[in-house]
Amino acid sequence: MTLIKSISGIRGTIGGNPNNNLTPVDIIKFISAYGILIKEKKKKRKKLKIVVGRDARISGKIIEKLVVSTLQSLGFDVINIGLATTPTTEIAVINEEADGGIIITASHNPMQWNALKLLNNKGEFFSAKDGIEVIQLAENENFVYENIENLGTEILYTDYEEIHINKILNLDIVKVEEIKKSKFKVAIDCVNSVGGIVIPKLLKSLGIDDIIELNCEPNGKFAHNPEPLPENLTEISKVIKEKGADVGFVVDPDVDRLAIICEDGTMFGEEYTLVSVADYVLSLKKGNTVSNLSSTRALRDISEKNGVEYFSAAVGEVNVVEKMRKTNAVIGGEGNGGVIFPELHFGRDALVGIALFLSLMVTKNKKVSEIKKSLPQYFISKNKIALNEDTDIDNILLKIKEKYKYHHITDIDGTKIDFFETKEWVHLRKSNTEAIIRIYAESQDEKKAEQLAEMIIELIKKM
Repeated sequence: MTLIKSISGIRGTIGGNPNNNLTPVDIIKFISAYGILIKEKKKKRKKLKIVVGRDARISGKIIEKLVVSTLQSLGFDVINIGLATTPTTEIAVINEEADGGIIITASHNPMQWNALKLLNNKGEFFSAKDGIEVIQLAENENFVYENIENLGTEILYTDYEEIHINKILNLDIVKVEEIKKSKFKVAIDCVNSVGGIVIPKLLKSLGIDDIIELNCEPNGKFAHNPEPLPENLTEISKVIKEKGADVGFVVDPDVDRLAIICEDGTMFGEEYTLVSVADYVLSLKKGNTVSNLSSTRALRDISEKNGVEYFSAAVGEVNVVEKMRKTNAVIGGEGNGGVIFPELHFGRDALVGIALFLSLMVTKNKKVSEIKKSLPQYFISKNKIALNEDTDIDNILLKIKEKYKYHHITDIDGTKIDFFETKEWVHLRKSNTEAIIRIYAESQDEKKAEQLAEMIIELIKKM
């Protein structure tokens, strides 16, 4: 069993002993630290408020009670929006002008896991600096709770998915009327979490009535591995072919990642969720784009085709958002199916991703498989190499950097080598928790991507 404390929050398996698993003791301690930090940042305001939302995990309601009670004990008013997606919770923080937010979700992890994702007053994930401060405060356990006169209240809101959907429908780039006329048949797989509540509502609001719903009961009993990777999407692939759906959408438990399935049951590819949506956005709005270093080069190609500049960021949503703000990007995200459309909010959002992709479909008037073929074609090989615990991984990365110094090197997050002449790259990142180097390689040829990764792996072994 596991407990992982990181700058973005606390994540672990339910049950077991404190400090080794995600137990009530750990939850109260970490939430107390988060609350103390928020209070230190907002010294001038007497009454502070925090938004709390959760996905449909079985442990979610129990953790919600602990989180809400701890925040009230610290004097916060709590706006509890109940079952809600991660992007919905982020929007609620902005809408309510709250001082922060907490999302109770372990994202794509299996059902025995849960986590606390921490938001600032912009509805964005905590910075590395703030995350480190929370961890330190939690370890010190120097908490002071409020007396009876200053306890916070709890306010229950149950309509935030409608607010979220209406904001999407009001985007001028979302072709609501055209989608209504399309008569699309859409298959969805929501892995028995909060997507099962909100995605059918979104589609019906867009005038789509022919919806094939798979795993849409929000009971937290995941019907398959909840990470929306091809090997976990065989059921919806089969259903799309059997029932003649025009497109399939699959989300993770907190609905910030979007995978798309073509009309023939083949995978559109998570990397291409952002690429396709960006191609559509850039056809209507000119501006820069951002993705992380491990995402496909196809976004750079799409950006250049549309006469705008592409920027890369370190892996992690908070890093992508920071770069998007600095570069005034109109679209960005990550190659795991994460679409960030800042006109709505600065967070990965599968709901706006669905609305934008359907808008692309009616604009192109092509099958999904045809849309995929029209995009720059790349293949990513994802690998890792386990090393001895005493291996100096930083030194290995330095040696790799020196060997390839005549190519374009980016070292803001591990070491990335760009071979611009062949449109290939390799990205090496060390794990923060294990003696592992993750090695991603991309090429326009699948075999070449694998060979490129293998070449680097063999080089590391020799070192």
